[in-house]
Amino acid sequence: MPDQFWALVLFALIATGSPGGATTLATASGARFGYRRSVPLIAGIACALASLMAVSGTSLATTFKAIPSLELTVKAIGSIYLLWLAAKIGFAGPPAKTGFDRERPTKFLGGALLLVVNPKAWAMAVGVASSFSDLVSEPLVLGGLLALIFAVSACVSLTIWAMVGGIVSRALNEIWHWHLFNGVMAGLLIASILQLWV
Repeated sequence: MPDQFWALVLFALIATGSPGGATTLATASGARFGYRRSVPLIAGIACALASLMAVSGTSLATTFKAIPSLELTVKAIGSIYLLWLAAKIGFAGPPAKTGFDRERPTKFLGGALLLVVNPKAWAMAVGVASSFSDLVSEPLVLGGLLALIFAVSACVSLTIWAMVGGIVSRALNEIWHWHLFNGVMAGLLIASILQLWV
């Protein structure tokens, strides 16, 4: 089913590349720390997304949707975490270049946590698994295929966003430029949180 396979690849690229919490964090990290120091964040997001897709492909994620209180709990925890990240980004000034004040980018586990507690990612994973379940008949193979496609798509998309952030940072020459950029990134992250609840 080559048509369905390429439809899945296209969907994965669009889903992982469209603006949202992960792309906002990748852009902000790329601007603040550069692409190389943002790789652990990107890897954490990609691995967590691959895990969600693998779980969904093997039909285990239906448990998440079947228990509304579990979904509400994950949504609340995810929202609190994203608000904390938005505040951290929004109140930051220009990046410190030297000395003990030098900041550290979000690590692998921080990126993974972003996806694990994001109910939008779970909903997408369940939707993708059900929409493309005819691609292969074996659930384990489907889970592995979805994991691979979405991991690669996330790496490509988030790399592009992080590099865009690095390019934008070259134009941020004044302190107020950084405050404006950080405020916009925090606002976009908060907007992605509001989408969870509306």
